[in-house]
Amino acid sequence: MIEKNIKKFYPFIFILLFWFYPPPDGLNIQAFRIFIIFSGVIFSLLLQSIPMAVSVLSGLTLSILTGLVPLKTALGGYSDSTTWLVVNAFLIAGVVISSGLGKRISLLSIYFVGKSIRGLGYAICCTELILGPIVPSNTARGGGILAPIVDSISRSLGSSPSKDPKKAGEYLHLIGAHANLITAAMFLTGMAANPLVSKAALEIFEFDFGWSDWALGGIIPGLIGLAGLPIVMMYLSPPKIDSIKPVRTKIKFELEQIGRWTRSEIITGIIMVTMLFLWLTKNLHGLGTTTVTFCGLILILFLNVASWESLVKNHKAWDALIWLGGLLTLATSLKDLGFINWLTGNLQNSLSDFTPLIVILFLVLIYFYSMYLFSMLTAHIVALAGAIFAITININSEPIIIVALIAYFSNLSGCLTNYSTGPIIIYFGNGYSSASKWFKIGFFISLYHLIIWLGVGSLWWKVIGWW
Repeated sequence: MIEKNIKKFYPFIFILLFWFYPPPDGLNIQAFRIFIIFSGVIFSLLLQSIPMAVSVLSGLTLSILTGLVPLKTALGGYSDSTTWLVVNAFLIAGVVISSGLGKRISLLSIYFVGKSIRGLGYAICCTELILGPIVPSNTARGGGILAPIVDSISRSLGSSPSKDPKKAGEYLHLIGAHANLITAAMFLTGMAANPLVSKAALEIFEFDFGWSDWALGGIIPGLIGLAGLPIVMMYLSPPKIDSIKPVRTKIKFELEQIGRWTRSEIITGIIMVTMLFLWLTKNLHGLGTTTVTFCGLILILFLNVASWESLVKNHKAWDALIWLGGLLTLATSLKDLGFINWLTGNLQNSLSDFTPLIVILFLVLIYFYSMYLFSMLTAHIVALAGAIFAITININSEPIIIVALIAYFSNLSGCLTNYSTGPIIIYFGNGYSSASKWFKIGFFISLYHLIIWLGVGSLWWKVIGWW
């Protein structure tokens, strides 16, 4: 406890140590100091000794107190449409879970698709694919809905962390964890921090990599990745079971227990499908992604699917409001005070001797495998995504390709470790696999992702006219 309390102050010590250093050549003191504060916030996120929102608020407050960012400007991130997209999506996702729709979809997918052990793997992938666009917290989707079901299925098959984990549990947990990352990559609303990538693309490249573009570019490589995952995992972690009859009996019983579709489930399902349709057809009606979520939220409230009191209790949504709005302000301040321009100029000079393709591949691979150093997908995105966009802004290449690679790899890179994001930690924490095996399998899955998304993905992006 004492050590944890002391760790809270490490980021402040870090900031203090560098605060009075002279800035590098060509960088003004304001830009240098906002970068120090930003780095301190990232350091705090990596330590995880205090909540994420507290880390961001501390950095934001320090920026105000030191005169780097005026109060009105500091609050600007909280009025950004990106921030409210995430907040609304969290609120709606809470309704998907509380109404029972999320659990019903999971059980139905498992019952109708899971007719073998590999079929159970496909059922998990199918459930992730259905829930991916509408549950923006990959932790809520993977850790809150699916992980408990996967653990229950494993135990029903006679596989537990202490007894025959390799019989079925390890295989199913690995599929659940890695399928979660693929669906998080496929959709703008697949992970809470994905809109940060879209926001950075808009600010630096001045084009909107919105919901429909994100989904269009990710749908083919994502589906291929999901389709091949249960097969690849049969080689990396082969299950040792033949019959899954006990599971099918149990799932059928659970479906009978939850009974007929409720009014809340039906209305929530219709609203979700309508929102997906509107996101996909933005070019026809002009409604932005955030506007659609506001409409969905209002319908949920007016049709009494959920009460405002229940939505207010969704602390994850309001927590996201605080940390995301603050991070957007800090990231924007880096640009406004001149740090991004300074960094871009220096890095572009050092990479000028290489071809655009080599530069892009080099930066993308660094971005992907630097995830080993991060314990949170959000921190990884905040620290590096915008910087890579800034570095490549003058490269003779289609900006949308660079944005797409960073967008998708921001999530897929979570495959590397057992501590990269909430659902990974939960799946690993169930105890069916050792840390060393998780790392080993994670590395092979990273190669699997690179082959699909750089290979098939690039061909698909050619077909749809991205390059």
